[in-house]
Amino acid sequence: MATQMDYNTIREVFRRFHDAEAEPKGELDHVNAYTLVVAVALSAQATDAGVNKATKALFQIADTPEKMLALGEEGLTEHIKTIGLFRQKAKNVIKLSRILVETYGGEVPNSRAALQSLPGVGRKTANVVLNMWWHMPTQAVDTHIFRVGNRSGICPGKDVTAVERAIEDNVPADYQQHAHHWLILHGRYTCKARKPQCAACLIRDLCQFEEKTL
Repeated sequence: MATQMDYNTIREVFRRFHDAEAEPKGELDHVNAYTLVVAVALSAQATDAGVNKATKALFQIADTPEKMLALGEEGLTEHIKTIGLFRQKAKNVIKLSRILVETYGGEVPNSRAALQSLPGVGRKTANVVLNMWWHMPTQAVDTHIFRVGNRSGICPGKDVTAVERAIEDNVPADYQQHAHHWLILHGRYTCKARKPQCAACLIRDLCQFEEKTL
């Protein structure tokens, strides 16, 4: 694990990320808060591209919890059977849709605790929804962020909670809103698990990774 970068170095890291892409976006397709919750729940152990392919037709007919309940578990399963763990995910989506209708009037709640009370919605999923839909500066730590944070020293930690806290504690406030998107995209396309593209990396001179492929 790398040591925690100092303030000025982190500030320079995120200045470069910002200059390269000022408004990074999540890559899951959605049309409202409900479809975002569903898409993020479906994305566990699956690629965003794979989820988008499966939900393209689904969200045209079931973009509210009421419509999803009308479609039913079997109907939903047919749409998402190309996604890993699709049977369990279908059960969770139907369950969370029922809770949204019965407890929240069909609306998606916007507190982390309320979101995490929904089946199939963990802290990471809740943070993605709060960040992407309600623009809260939450940090959704996935495998990409965990890898980048520990390799580089931007936000090292022994587990995802520690990395999330390291981002919140060390990244300057003006970069918090988009921090997790910059880190995810950097991990997905540059700081890859097996073959990091260090020669093309924006922050290679600041990164502490000892096995750089320059």
